This record gives sequence, C-alpha cells and structure tokens, in this order.
Amino acid sequence: MNINFSFLNHTEVIMMAIVGLLLLFAGFKVKKIAFFILWFLIGFNLVVVFMPSLANVMPDIVNDVFWQNVFPLVGGLLLAMFGFTIEKVCISVAVFALTMMVTIQYFGTDVQTIIIGAVIGVVLAGSAAMLVKPAIILATALVGSYTITTLILFFATGMDPAIYYFPLLFGGAALGSVVQFTTTRGED
Repeated sequence: MNINFSFLNHTEVIMMAIVGLLLLFAGFKVKKIAFFILWFLIGFNLVVVFMPSLANVMPDIVNDVFWQNVFPLVGGLLLAMFGFTIEKVCISVAVFALTMMVTIQYFGTDVQTIIIGAVIGVVLAGSAAMLVKPAIILATALVGSYTITTLILFFATGMDPAIYYFPLLFGGAALGSVVQFTTTRGED
C-alpha cells in the first residue's frame, strides 16, 4: 500500500485529521455536514487514486503541480455538493463508493475483483437505505477511521501498513461507532 500526501501542506493535513475525527466520533450528530465531508473525502480520494490514469489522457495538465492540487479538491467539492442533497440516496451511494474504493485500492482492478466488489457494494448499499441511522453511523465512523488510519500510517513511517492498516481501520471504526451509538440514543 502506497500512501502519498506529499502534495498536502501541514495545514491541509491538520484539517484532514480534524475532519476525520469529527466524522469518526460525531458523524450522526452533524450528519448534514458529515454527508458533505464524507462525499468530499470520497471525491478527493477517488481523484487521487485515478490521477495516474488521467496522466495518460492529459499528461501536461496532470503533471502540473497546480492541477495535482486542484483536481482532487474539485472532485471532492463536486461529490460533496451531490451528497449533501439526498440523505437515503447519499448514504446508499456513499456505502457503494466506499466499498468500491476499498476494492480497487486494496484488491486491484481486475474485472472479477471489480464485479465482486460491485455486488458486495450493491448489497451493502441496499442495506444502508433500509437502516439509515446505523448506516450513517457506520459509514461516517468508517470514513473517519479511514482518514485517521491513512494519516497515522503516513506519518508513522516505522509502522508496516500491511500489518497495521486493517486493525487500525476497523478498530477505529468500531470505537467511533460505539461512541456515536452511545451519544445518539433516542435521536433520529
């Protein structure tokens, strides 16, 4: 796993950490903001993941430092504006997108892998639409944990991502989910 935040400055990394913690521990309480943040992070990360593929199509633009910084922000903002509008659709598509991001980033882009990831994503997205509150809590905790885990592994260079990634990701998501379920009892 290759984690690259070299294009971010210290302020942007701190903002990512704050956003990650907010989503991790208070995602349901601030769900409208959380949807905006969640979709921004999904759009941002998707553009970062697909940036090397864009280099084949638009090499002059993608290799320019300015566009390397602007494209992820624009992708994040576009998806954030979409996700802010419709709650059930938002959570369903967010769960599907998260499933596909994990599938592509950690299991590859083979056709069979993408199909399996898509089937799992559709099942999870359908479940999320039926169980909105738990889905919001789990999705925001997972995205918050993903952000914090990625930052930890980027800065803690002595930690092997192959060993620590999934325990940090799922441990953080479990902790965030417990905190959110506990603090939002009785809220819809």
